[in-house]
Amino acid sequence: MADLNFDKSKFTNQPYVKKIDKPWGYELHWSPENKPYMGKVLHIDAGKRLSLQIHDQKEETWFLMNGKAKVIWENTNGELVETELEPGKGYSCNIGQKHRLAGITDCDIIEVSTPEIGTTVRLEDDYKRLDETPEQRKIERGEI
Repeated sequence: MADLNFDKSKFTNQPYVKKIDKPWGYELHWSPENKPYMGKVLHIDAGKRLSLQIHDQKEETWFLMNGKAKVIWENTNGELVETELEPGKGYSCNIGQKHRLAGITDCDIIEVSTPEIGTTVRLEDDYKRLDETPEQRKIERGEI
């Protein structure tokens, strides 16, 4: 039988959420940053959109909870195409794939991903933000 003596000093029964305001709405991070994954809710205001971006280390999957949203993303031919998110279906983005989420109406999207690592290259940004490097990420979140 396997050794089931776990280090219980790392156990926690406390809930966690961190709200991060964004110019397009906000994020609710519901998994602590020390985990090998990230879970968040993206609230996108109607008519607003995230930057057109590429991640160099991060992969993402989205699930529409409510409202209407679309993803503008790169297909296998390198063309940007629009896909309206359908309720009850998941959509995944790979490392290096150009993408941008947009709110058709106010909407909430669950995002699960690899940790918040690497650089998010912002190819276009309605809010003129810099690329999101690890340091820039801390600045935007008010951590430094």
